[in-house]
Amino acid sequence: AFPTKAEIAMTQDPANPRVLLLNWKIAYGSSWAKVAKGEQDARIDAFAKRIKAYDKQVFLVLNHEPENDVKPKRGSGWEAKDFAAMYRHTIQRLEAQGVDNVVNVMAYMGNEKWMAQSWWKDLYPGDDVVDWIGLDSYVSVEKGYYHYGTFADLLDRKPKNGGPGFYQWATTKHKNKPLMIAEWGGYHRIGKKTDKSAVYNSVLPELKKRPAIKAIVHFDTKADDQGNRDISINSTPASLASFRKLAANPIFNVKLA
Repeated sequence: AFPTKAEIAMTQDPANPRVLLLNWKIAYGSSWAKVAKGEQDARIDAFAKRIKAYDKQVFLVLNHEPENDVKPKRGSGWEAKDFAAMYRHTIQRLEAQGVDNVVNVMAYMGNEKWMAQSWWKDLYPGDDVVDWIGLDSYVSVEKGYYHYGTFADLLDRKPKNGGPGFYQWATTKHKNKPLMIAEWGGYHRIGKKTDKSAVYNSVLPELKKRPAIKAIVHFDTKADDQGNRDISINSTPASLASFRKLAANPIFNVKLA
């Protein structure tokens, strides 16, 4: 059950104010289509009671990076349209039970491979149930390695068959929605330590040019789920110093509601 006691305790530390960003894959043991038809309503209702009792604002992502889970076969239960239906059903059921402290985030992987798929547009559940649009995206700091670049590159990747990059798509198609970079970071292969300062130093100039971005959430790990990428902020002393400089900027001194 979440939020867990440990997660709640982190948001009650006055010296280090935090807001939870929760990812919920409600279709575990089920499917998007079955959730949309009400199969997991008991699970939704149980969460509604817990989150109302918590009584603080949280960001809630339903099945982040859904592109990787799509099975575009008719009747699979995991089509893009099934995701949109699952999302709508879950949020509308929460709202019907008076849940008003949840900020709904639609978090995409935003990889150019997925953005080029004909079904990608069908994932979006609708402006009425989405509060923020999220992007999970990374760059390599090893020159010549996959997705080498700076902060701008993770925002602007374009579909392989042509079309706008993610930031342009979000701010054009959904211009009134705030944008969260819900996962980001610079990586090098484990054992190939490379300075990440260029990535961290590139963030502030881009934020000044991109007013739709209202939050950035760094994913900090020494080893990702692929087992070969170090995305930590302190993999080198210079990287840590650059990140500390970035984090100390007054732009991030936001009073939490």
